[in-house]
Amino acid sequence: MPDNNDSRHHISKPFDQELEDIRRRIQGMGELVEEQVKLAIKALEDRDAHLARRVVVNDAAVNSLESSIDEECTQILARRQPTARDLRLVLAVIKTTVDLERIGDEAKLIAHRAIDLSNQLPDRRRFAEQKHLAAHVGTMLRNALDAFDRMDVEQAFRVMDDCKSANVESESVMRQQVAVIVEDQRSIPACLDIMWSTRAMERIGERCCNICEYVVYYTLGKDIRHLAPDDARNAIEDR
Repeated sequence: MPDNNDSRHHISKPFDQELEDIRRRIQGMGELVEEQVKLAIKALEDRDAHLARRVVVNDAAVNSLESSIDEECTQILARRQPTARDLRLVLAVIKTTVDLERIGDEAKLIAHRAIDLSNQLPDRRRFAEQKHLAAHVGTMLRNALDAFDRMDVEQAFRVMDDCKSANVESESVMRQQVAVIVEDQRSIPACLDIMWSTRAMERIGERCCNICEYVVYYTLGKDIRHLAPDDARNAIEDR
């Protein structure tokens, strides 16, 4: 599967500039969301309420970017009436901004759980498996953003392949917390916060997979939503 990062040049140079601008802006939004996720996870691991509150406040910037990029894409659709590959790019950007905004929401949720945990002071050993999941999901996000930036189908599929293992790790953390609750009911509030933040990490991984599906859609014109990675590969090879 090729890396399709070629840029098409139109008779209208302003149109080229508009398409390049939305790609640049989605890259900036991705960097902001990635930073939000990193800070939220650090706040959770360190039980740093101050850092967590920073994440909550900065979520407004993520929301603002989603609105402005969406408006710019709407204007492009109205003025330029793009077709084929150009239309797929605009649609992929619109869909990606939605998923990035949702990832930002998950980062904010993790930050809120970090604030709660800063007051409960649970045993740090409870975070061992969750820390591994957090690192895994962070890598998925970085790779998904890189795949979108370069429109790299192969990398997009590698991220989608990672989603299943991230879900397995999430379920392992959940089982661990249930076992802790059974042993000590006083741990319920802290365990619930860990479980909620774990689910948020799992959803971040799923959103990363969505972004990678848009890479395939833009690059190959194939809608692979709702298909398992192997089935998606087969659908592409059968084109």
